[in-house]
Amino acid sequence: MANQKKILVVDDEPDMVDWLTAFLQDNGYDTIYAYDGFDGFEKVKAEKPDLITLDISMDKESGIKMYRKLHDDPEASKIPVVILTGVSADFKRFISGRKLVDPPQAYFEKPVDRDELLQKVKELIG
Repeated sequence: MANQKKILVVDDEPDMVDWLTAFLQDNGYDTIYAYDGFDGFEKVKAEKPDLITLDISMDKESGIKMYRKLHDDPEASKIPVVILTGVSADFKRFISGRKLVDPPQAYFEKPVDRDELLQKVKELIG
């Protein structure tokens, strides 16, 4: 469907990518995915998603680096970012307290509560 909102899933865990893409597609969203921050940022530029779910701890290029690149790009910085990570609540306090980058629109620790995630996605992009 041409009017479906597109969500980019960025996570280095194939099982998480599979679960998230299936879950989001089952709820009416178009999905694309990347397994690291480098590929994720390239897909942002090429695909122009409506929302990004972003893991923080990834080997090739971290979610933190991708998040900074998103923030520094005038076009990409307008895309809502939902952090989905296994990193502790300390990280949430850290990223939310940074002065050089705005905090993400939402933050969920893994395992993610799917009802809360879906509610937040609908709130952010419909």
